[in-house]
Amino acid sequence: MTTTETPVTRILLADDHALVRRGVRLILDCEPDLTVVAEAGDGAEAVALARAERPDLAILDVAMPRLTGLQAARELSRSLPGLRILVLTMYDNEQYFFEALAAGASGYVLKSVADRDLVEACRAAMRGEPFLYPGAVNALIRNYLERNRQGENLPARAITDREEEVLKLVAEGHTSREIADMLVISVKTVERHRANLLQKLGLRDRLELTRYAIRAGLIEP
Repeated sequence: MTTTETPVTRILLADDHALVRRGVRLILDCEPDLTVVAEAGDGAEAVALARAERPDLAILDVAMPRLTGLQAARELSRSLPGLRILVLTMYDNEQYFFEALAAGASGYVLKSVADRDLVEACRAAMRGEPFLYPGAVNALIRNYLERNRQGENLPARAITDREEEVLKLVAEGHTSREIADMLVISVKTVERHRANLLQKLGLRDRLELTRYAIRAGLIEP
């Protein structure tokens, strides 16, 4: 009987406080599928180490010298588009939260509950899924409702009705086979619609499709 080894996620950890890095590393290195391969004390060092080490995931503190975590996230999203990014912060702050999403982060984790949430946030990010703490979910809903009320910045309709159906189901986490069965179409057709959605909307993966679906009001965060 052949056993399949769990792939290990290689992580870059950036925080300007060595004690915080030590605590977070202890949480992560206790998991068989997670390992910290590099540590940075500021945002600029994080960018340089990410380019050198090519980790799978970067965990960035918001408030760091030279480059903030948000500035580093924007730079890494541009230069290493395959890299997943999590923001780890003490700030339960809607502005930072929305800036983190805009910078390309897959999730926003509060340091106060990192021992509870961080491991799952890492795994969600590597699955291409968003991770949001409960307060952030409420912020997303409020933000969408306010924009909808004012008629501001809502996504233009760039997709067909069928593509919208597929987008909603993808964002809800259904597999291509499940979507095919629900819409009574072939799996190949589902995959074609998914590819068209990514191309039309300029998106990369399921995580970004989910973000778009939230902004478009197709699903609740």
